[in-house]
Amino acid sequence: MPINILMPALSPTMTEGTLAKWLIKEGEEVSSGDAIAEIETDKATMEVEAVEEGTLGKILVPEGTEGVAVNQVIAVILEEGEDASAIANAAPVAAPKAPEPQTPTPQAPAAQPAVAAAPGSTSAPNGGDSGAGGSRIFASPLARRMAQQAGLDLSSLQGTGPHGRIVKADIEAALAGGAPAKAPAAGAPAPAAAAAPTPSGPGAKQLADLLGMSHRVEPLSGMRKTIASRLTESKQTVPHFYLTVDCEVDELLKVRKDLNGRSDSYKLSVNDFVIRAVALALKKVPAANASFDPEGLLFYDHADVSVAVATPNGLITPIIKAAETKGLAEISNEMKDLATRARDGKLMPEEYQGGTFSISNLGMFGVKQFEAVINPPQGCILAVGAGEQRPVVKDGALAVATVMSCTLSVDHRVVDGAVGAEYLAAFKKLIEDPLTMLL
Repeated sequence: MPINILMPALSPTMTEGTLAKWLIKEGEEVSSGDAIAEIETDKATMEVEAVEEGTLGKILVPEGTEGVAVNQVIAVILEEGEDASAIANAAPVAAPKAPEPQTPTPQAPAAQPAVAAAPGSTSAPNGGDSGAGGSRIFASPLARRMAQQAGLDLSSLQGTGPHGRIVKADIEAALAGGAPAKAPAAGAPAPAAAAAPTPSGPGAKQLADLLGMSHRVEPLSGMRKTIASRLTESKQTVPHFYLTVDCEVDELLKVRKDLNGRSDSYKLSVNDFVIRAVALALKKVPAANASFDPEGLLFYDHADVSVAVATPNGLITPIIKAAETKGLAEISNEMKDLATRARDGKLMPEEYQGGTFSISNLGMFGVKQFEAVINPPQGCILAVGAGEQRPVVKDGALAVATVMSCTLSVDHRVVDGAVGAEYLAAFKKLIEDPLTMLL
């Protein structure tokens, strides 16, 4: 009996993925454990292994297909003695989801002045369209193209050209909110409220097309879609507040230099000290190591620290698990390995999913201070700026110190202002007295 190969679920939340590449061809022998395909999720590329042996009889989903649903049949393996005619007896196969077009047709979200086309409308020749009632709508070719790009329904507009023809000026007026609406026929329902353009105007691509602005369209990757969705959700549903402290790091820089000179088996960075300090501060102030859930607040036993890493496809946050139990050298070596594999798209889901607290460090880019967006369901994220020489007052006298500004973004449903301040005080003390991190 032919064996169906199903699209695997590579993480608990995965519902679909991209079949990036087939590693074997139809007719080739397959053994249990052989890598047969590469699957792209929103965060990584992973190999799929065969669990049965036989011959790859037929590939049902070609490589490069996006949006392949979990548990969809992607190929069929023939057992010993079977030929291609046996594939007809395999379980029914769902049709693969077609790849998204390079330039999606504009939809009608509130941010765009789009109007749904009348049901049953058809195109008419010679520059005319037919409305819902079958009456011909006259519009210039340019006006029709502009209306299509902006998602405007021509039947909702009153033309000002010869014999009521809709022209370019009518489309521009509609986008600006000043086009005269066509009067409804007797007994016809009033135009839908959606016909009025929203104040925000057309989307970026539509506006660029209309104005002839030079640009290129890069389709959204799975990772970029996930980033957009999660961060929008975070800013809309999580009540953020922000706390900032300035940390003097001259002593930390001296300790780092001294430790790096003692061995070639590690190369400590400032970020390694930050990870260690974040974890130890969470043990000192465990109320900050928490998440919100409708059933109650979750308080974690370990400091699983997610560290933002920039990759060519977007941001990913590999995790240093139980970071409070690890020394600086172990954190440093583990972070380098995770960052390298993150940029290569080789992380396992369990290496970037989860985490109890996040760090985003832009100090290496010279950014002085910023406020990061919380990574749900975590309760906090620490934004780390650059260390720079600043004037400070010590013992009543003006001096110069290397100062690093750190801003804590806090979910107010989980962590109150006093707890956030207590946590930052513990973090600052560790950063400014780095020898305490070695105890």
